[in-house]
Amino acid sequence: MDQSYMKTKPVFGLLLSLSLPMVLSMLVSSLYNIVDSYFIAKISEDAMTALSLVFPLQNLINATAIGFGVGVNAVVAYYLGSQQTDKAGQAGWMGIALNFLHGLILTIVCALIIRPFLSLFSDSQSVVDLGVQYSMIIFGFTIFNMLGMTYEKIYQALGKMTVAMSCVLAGCIVNLVLDPIMIFGLGPIPSMGIQGAAIATGLGQTVNFVLYLIIGKIRPLNLKLQKPKKLLDMPLIARLYSIGLPALLNLALPSILISALNSILAGYSQAYVVVLGVYYKLQTFLYMPASGIVQGMRPLIGYNYGAGEMERVHRIFRTSLIMIVVIMTIGMAVCLVLPDSLISLFSDSAQTIEYGTSALRIICLGFVVSSISVAACGALEGLGMGMPSLWITLCRYMAVIIPAAWIFSMMIGATGVWWSFPFAELVSGIAAWFIYHHTLRKLSASTSSSQ
Repeated sequence: MDQSYMKTKPVFGLLLSLSLPMVLSMLVSSLYNIVDSYFIAKISEDAMTALSLVFPLQNLINATAIGFGVGVNAVVAYYLGSQQTDKAGQAGWMGIALNFLHGLILTIVCALIIRPFLSLFSDSQSVVDLGVQYSMIIFGFTIFNMLGMTYEKIYQALGKMTVAMSCVLAGCIVNLVLDPIMIFGLGPIPSMGIQGAAIATGLGQTVNFVLYLIIGKIRPLNLKLQKPKKLLDMPLIARLYSIGLPALLNLALPSILISALNSILAGYSQAYVVVLGVYYKLQTFLYMPASGIVQGMRPLIGYNYGAGEMERVHRIFRTSLIMIVVIMTIGMAVCLVLPDSLISLFSDSAQTIEYGTSALRIICLGFVVSSISVAACGALEGLGMGMPSLWITLCRYMAVIIPAAWIFSMMIGATGVWWSFPFAELVSGIAAWFIYHHTLRKLSASTSSSQ
């Protein structure tokens, strides 16, 4: 297996080649999420409410699939860089097996708790019934979602970004095409309402996974996925979870933040709650290109760290940070110039557009400085340092912004919640810079002493 290009090619061009396919696929995924919500909203207001209430459990499933997949990605890339190809193959095999187990457990648990869970948030029997109908189908595809995500992260660790992009795009396109057909009916296919939306989503996830299997048969991986000599290889399992578990929590924390901020904003006006929801829809487009850069950076840093190329690790981080700063600067400029146009994409209400325009102009002031936290978290995950990455995310989504939102809102009203965003990004950016460089110094010292 020759992957020496990971430590020899110029950093900027290599980062672009690995990142651009993932930027494209993630933007399409974001588009799907918005279009899917649009179609479900056409069924009824109850259907849209049911979908919103199911979201936390869906987010838990996706966070588990992606978060643990990040652990698999980092460990496989590290072993490849250190020329331990057998260990890389064992890490890939173990990652697939463990995420299959995660999928099985989550399928059973979520199916058992879904009705009482929904009943906690709604007294409407119609909403609860629609949520159960949607969920029971979605949960049935959980294992395919888990396996597809694990294969994606393994392919990314191998630098096969085009394959990962193609499979993600195929799943999203299947989803987009089937959504209106299965929700509203076409020809011999009957109208299935919210159940049709769930089937379309599940089939998209299944197509994504099956494509990886087909591609693996046609063009076998240049990595042999093999069972470890000891099935319960505890050091390997611990390594996967030490990165995967913090990454999982990183992805789950925004849901807690939204709930906390909604509880503050609801005390002023429901319109502010709508604005927060609209902002997070916009955020998927604003931050996805930056996330694509991170996905390209992560295996590169893992490989070069495994190869002992610490100076190249520094260059990869600096280059990635500059690229993310450029993206976020463009995003901030767009939000400052066209906030009303962006908000009006999601609402016709004059009040929502007015509140949203003000909110977006304030929130976007933190975009550029957030580049530090985004880049540092991705780099630390690539280095296998899951806990330092989690501290940064806790700072961004819990420790700073929630207390700041409460204090600022007490001082200047609902607008204070919007000011808590750039404040939290500034504090978190400073913390991220120190955490990242402190961790790098420790790793560099450890690498030097072992040579």
